Amino acid sequence: MKKTRMFGFGLVFALIAAACGGGADFTAGPLGAVEVGPGEQIQIRSLQAITGDVAFLGVPNQRGIELAIKDYGDINGFSVTIGTGLDDLCSAEGGQAAAQTIVADDKVVGVIGTSCSGAAAAASPLISAAGMVMISPSNTSPSLTSDLKGNAGKDYNPGYYRTAHNDLFQGQAVAEFAYNELGIRKAAAIHDGDPYTDGLATAFSDAFQKLGGEIVVYTAVNKGDTDMSAVLTEVAAGSPEMLFFPIFPPEGNFIAEQIGSIPGLENVTLIAADGLLVDNFMEIPAAKGVYHSGPDLRFGSNKSSTGVDAEAFLAEYQAAYGEAPSAPFWAHSYDATVMLLTAIEKVAVVQGDSLFIDRQALRDELDKTSGFPGIIGTLTCDKFGDCGAQRISIILNDSPDDLEKAKSNVVFDFAP
Repeated sequence: MKKTRMFGFGLVFALIAAACGGGADFTAGPLGAVEVGPGEQIQIRSLQAITGDVAFLGVPNQRGIELAIKDYGDINGFSVTIGTGLDDLCSAEGGQAAAQTIVADDKVVGVIGTSCSGAAAAASPLISAAGMVMISPSNTSPSLTSDLKGNAGKDYNPGYYRTAHNDLFQGQAVAEFAYNELGIRKAAAIHDGDPYTDGLATAFSDAFQKLGGEIVVYTAVNKGDTDMSAVLTEVAAGSPEMLFFPIFPPEGNFIAEQIGSIPGLENVTLIAADGLLVDNFMEIPAAKGVYHSGPDLRFGSNKSSTGVDAEAFLAEYQAAYGEAPSAPFWAHSYDATVMLLTAIEKVAVVQGDSLFIDRQALRDELDKTSGFPGIIGTLTCDKFGDCGAQRISIILNDSPDDLEKAKSNVVFDFAP
């Protein structure tokens, strides 16, 4: 059952009067407002990577949004829709193009997205300038929020929030695991130029060096590369004990498959991140023995304010789509959607037969998010939009033929 917000008596009286058609007309704040007329639906949008090589990430995110809308139900008698799901293509170009489509419709209240940080860096400025809000379930680049020291990231824009973790925490987790648990002292890192991959590789490198480790090679591949021999030969020249490669398929697959043929790298320890914590990497033979960092998916008895826990969600997902989620941010997507719908319900004003949603009031309400119950844990937003449960776990893929077993094989956990 959804919990309702407690209002002061005066505000309750005003809203009742408005609902009955009395009192002053609704007055929009500085960012304007959305009017949902009789017979219309509340418009939000899903902006995820739903085609191409990274569709494995965006498809379960969009499905999480769909299930959250169904479970949450109507808001003051008005149903909610995402319309047609939009594709961020996991790229700046895709994020910008989709954002332009979204902001052209002044009935859109907010966006759940993007899947990828690179897409968000291009989409967020447009969404913000339009007065809308955007909550991402899987963006993790520090540039989108802050450096956790009170300084905004270069890609931060007002109205941006996320339930995913900040990769400064993930970088610290990988560094501590490598240095303290594995005894690694010399490491290399590979990214692909994306804000997510570069940001996470940098966060790891900085944290590892602060612990006393040495980064012997910091380099990049290009998206679309298939022959990794040159970059892996560069890595081998530094004689690292481990390689951290927080990138996506298919480039990550090629690295894992080709690294054993490079002299000096036959026994190097491989650590990937959540970009490769997906079925179409973890099931290949070369993925055996690879460590993965990512969000801690041991949700236990956590429940959303809708009453849904992880077990119930996964059962509902299986029944609706005939498969399990292919990537780890399904619960973050569900929680992001419920967080948005709850904030909309709290600020919405019914006047006559219409529903009014003030854009500034919606941002203010999301800014106040604290102690919010989610499947991933209790959510509280800081002033730069980091709202997630910042817990990181590292798993060891010891069984590519049994992915559920592999994904639950946690060997290290980190909580700031």
